Amino acid sequence: MDNFGLFFAGGIPIFVGAIFLVVFGIIIFTIIKSLSQWNKNNNSPKLSVPAQVVTKRSKTSGGAGDSSASTFYYVTFQFDSGDRLELHLSGSDYGMLAEDDLGVLTFQGTRYYSFERK
Repeated sequence: MDNFGLFFAGGIPIFVGAIFLVVFGIIIFTIIKSLSQWNKNNNSPKLSVPAQVVTKRSKTSGGAGDSSASTFYYVTFQFDSGDRLELHLSGSDYGMLAEDDLGVLTFQGTRYYSFERK
């Protein structure tokens, strides 16, 4: 067997193993990051503060071929101090808000609870 054949005979299992480790590492990293954010939100105070809806946006992913599409909704709120915070909302909460709405935002970390319009 020549050197080219030896490379592929021994290299493919190593390559497949490396890909497996990379994918497994990404999955573990995502789980740890999600748990860390969940814990940070739980340890943050639940706040109700005056805010204004500045912008709304949505992000759609998937939907190619026979697969279904997923839409994610985000709203940016601005506080009296000028600080801004973008939060992920459900579709029904997103639909109830309009840009320039004024009200009281209730949130905990990055977790949205409600927005009561004034």
